[in-house]
Amino acid sequence: MRALSSLRWKIALTTTTVCCLVAAALGILVHNVVARQVVGEVRKEAARDLDHALGHYEYGTAHGDVNAALDPPGLPAPLRALVARGRTGSMVGTHGGEPVMWAAGPADRSALAVWIPYGNTRARLRDIDTAILASAALAAGVVALAGLFLADRISRRLATTAAVARRISAGDLDARVDFPSDTGPDTGADPGLDPDPDGRRPRRYRDEVRDVAHALDSMAASLQERLEAEKRFTADVAHELRTPLTGSLAAAALLPEGRPKEMINDRLKALHRLTEDLLEISRLDSGVERADLSRVELGRAVERAVAATRLPAEVRVVRDAVVLTDRRRLDRILANLLVNAHKHGRPPVEVTVEGPVVVIRDHGPGYPAELIEHGPKRFRTGDPGRGRGHGLGLTIVAGQAAVLEIAPVFANAPDGGALTTLRLPVGRLPQAG
Repeated sequence: MRALSSLRWKIALTTTTVCCLVAAALGILVHNVVARQVVGEVRKEAARDLDHALGHYEYGTAHGDVNAALDPPGLPAPLRALVARGRTGSMVGTHGGEPVMWAAGPADRSALAVWIPYGNTRARLRDIDTAILASAALAAGVVALAGLFLADRISRRLATTAAVARRISAGDLDARVDFPSDTGPDTGADPGLDPDPDGRRPRRYRDEVRDVAHALDSMAASLQERLEAEKRFTADVAHELRTPLTGSLAAAALLPEGRPKEMINDRLKALHRLTEDLLEISRLDSGVERADLSRVELGRAVERAVAATRLPAEVRVVRDAVVLTDRRRLDRILANLLVNAHKHGRPPVEVTVEGPVVVIRDHGPGYPAELIEHGPKRFRTGDPGRGRGHGLGLTIVAGQAAVLEIAPVFANAPDGGALTTLRLPVGRLPQAG
């Protein structure tokens, strides 16, 4: 049923249905016209025989070679009633069990009737109907195949465009549809031709699917340019801030001890951490980061990473495993998740290792719904007009996890609290000896 609901089959079925309806209407029209013409010829022949018989009847001579009789027993009742009113007429009936065309007229208060064979005419009409049906079926089949072929081409191109759109939404901004453009010669614009969306050369005909593909490619290129400009701006700002911040920290160290010095140092250190985070994100965005993979005992690595943060957290190793990872990047991910849990959640913070899976949980209000659905965004803010981000910490977690080929899962525990799950690639145990 899913296949029949696709655009390809919808177009093919619609085209076939319309073709069948048109063929049926034309078939009925042709049948009526041909039947009226063929039957009219037989009626004319019967009318001539009736005139011939009536002439012989008036002169009292024999009817000759015409099949005629007064009040024959097989004369249809409607025709007999018509003659009783003094009129002549004809209709199809039977005589001796065979189909005939009857024609009758008044003759001295009697009905003089003639009949001619109608079997050949009926067979001829059946042959005509058969030919009409065969032609309609052939036309419907040809149109259905042509519709299916055209629908398949449209469906494939739309499917390609949709696949590229999904790749772009997943972050692959280099994806393009790149349909070939049917353009005319470069000899000048023809006012009867549709221009390309990019204004280059005129096209010989309008292709809406190609227009959508070109619009998608243009949108992806524009989005890529803006994101690249944003990445360059972020990296440039972070680099420019790094030097004066280092100098400011050194200068702040020379201030006399006291509360003002503590406040200045705290703000400068926070700004320095923000700058380092921006630099790290810019490196992750550039795609140049490569993991230095090694086999690591996950339980022991998690215990050391949690201890290094000096943040209270309960580590529980249910089942240890040897994983293939970059120890430094894993420490960075765990540290950011623990900082986030203590900053936005509530204790106790629990870290569970079960095989290659690490789960970090707090008992706070949990993650926002938009973070669970769309992933972390930069710069948490409460302004609804600008949208809400979730800080640089979780953004770095997502970036470093991507380098390690880990897909972090952000969720909320059933009984409350944020829940982050990391599934690491498993490495082989080292060979003994």
